[in-house]
This record gives sequence, C-alpha cells and structure tokens, in this order.
Amino acid sequence: MESTNSEEEKYREFMKKVERTVYIDTLPPQANESVLKTGLDQFGDVVNVSFIPNYMDPRNSMRCALVEMKDPNQAKNVIQTLTNSPFMIAGMPRPVRVLPAELEMFDDRPRKPGRKITFKWLEADDPDFKVAKDMKRAVVRHATEAALAHKQHLEEEEKLHKQQLEILKANYKKYEVVDGVISDGTAQRVAKRYGMRVADE
Repeated sequence: MESTNSEEEKYREFMKKVERTVYIDTLPPQANESVLKTGLDQFGDVVNVSFIPNYMDPRNSMRCALVEMKDPNQAKNVIQTLTNSPFMIAGMPRPVRVLPAELEMFDDRPRKPGRKITFKWLEADDPDFKVAKDMKRAVVRHATEAALAHKQHLEEEEKLHKQQLEILKANYKKYEVVDGVISDGTAQRVAKRYGMRVADE
C-alpha cells in the first residue's frame, strides 16, 4: 500500500513538471542550451533545457527541446508569445513551433500507478496479427511522410536564411554609407548649408 502511495505521489509531482514545461521544435543546430536560456529568460526563469534526439535526421539539422520554466504561468507565456511571434536566435528571428509538453515526451517519466504492460508473440492466424502488420505499414508510411515534410522544411529554412542574410548585408551597407558621410564631413557641410545642427555622435 505504501509503495502504491509513493508511486502516485511521484506521478503527481512529475505531472507538475510537465505543466511547467514547453516543447519547442524546428530549432536550428546553433540553438544550444545557452542560446535557448538567453532567448527565454525574458519570460521567466529557465530551470532546465533537455534536447530530444531526432532519429529521423542523422545530421540533426533540426532540433527539438523540452524547456522547463519555474511555473506553469511562465510556460503559458512562452507558448502564447512564440506562437504569434518569431523566436530571436543569435540576433535573427526564427519561426519555431511551441506546444505544451506532454508526459510521453519525457524519457524519465514515471510509470502511471496501476498500469501494466504485457507483450506476446503473435501467430499468423491470430486476429491481432493483421492489426500489427497494419500498424507496421502505418509507421513506414509515417516515416516517409515525415522525411518529405522535413525536406520541405529544410528548404524553407534555407530560403529564410538567405533572405535574412541579404537584409543583414543591406543594413550593413546603409550603416557604412551613413558612417562615411559623417566621417568625411559631408553631413556637417550639408547641415551648415541648410542651417541645421548635427551632433558629432
């Protein structure tokens, strides 16, 4: 009886952790723990960041993470904000998907009290044999569809990266032009000509 109560208490405590955790995916490879903490500190206290391996992509070009916040309200704020706005990563806006975490996402989740898992070998004439084969086909189909969707997402990410790089270069050129005008005295001469004041800084 004491063992059952202990399992139930452990399960309830873990569910509290789930409630204050958010799931973030489509993260670029450079989004490490430090980058995520820096980007999410504005929403509250980041307690823990745990990356989920992407077994569908050996290159690990897209990353998923479970981010535990201090309380559920902070987690809800993260979800609400990043659902409507891009996530700033290394100074650049990146579209990410943010969802409430679910128990099944945690490798260290406790066993649900009272739950038992059994397994058995199925013979070809077993009624469940066809069900198992259908499930196997569904898994293969899902893997193919996921790979295609992942490829399309990578193409969109590459397109976005090029657009952001072009914007960054254009802004830098504007900065160089402004800096050059100020450095060679052109701005001061124009200001003097039209009776305007220009601060040195």
